[in-house]
Amino acid sequence: MLHDSTPELDPRPGPAEIEPISPHEAALILEQALAPYLADGWRVLDRGAYSARLTRGKRNLDVRVDLLGEVEVQETGLTALQDSGRLVAWVLLITSLLLALAITSALGIW
Repeated sequence: MLHDSTPELDPRPGPAEIEPISPHEAALILEQALAPYLADGWRVLDRGAYSARLTRGKRNLDVRVDLLGEVEVQETGLTALQDSGRLVAWVLLITSLLLALAITSALGIW
């Protein structure tokens, strides 16, 4: 006869299953994680229950809360879209000012 090689099942309960945190709990953890950055002058670009993107100067800060409640922070440079958006904003501002000066001088107001 062949030897039965099936392992015996352990009747003791195994480790408890991991329960992911709720979006409400993640939002509370994220709020606590963001507080020092907001006090330091970072501005919120986008925010959800589990993540937020902050910006200050030419830096971005991505703060994420995983399903176990751990906070991960990653700092990066500006994206190409943010850079081009800033350039377009400056061009529009300067163009508006020059147009306003041209109109006021043509009307003799200034």
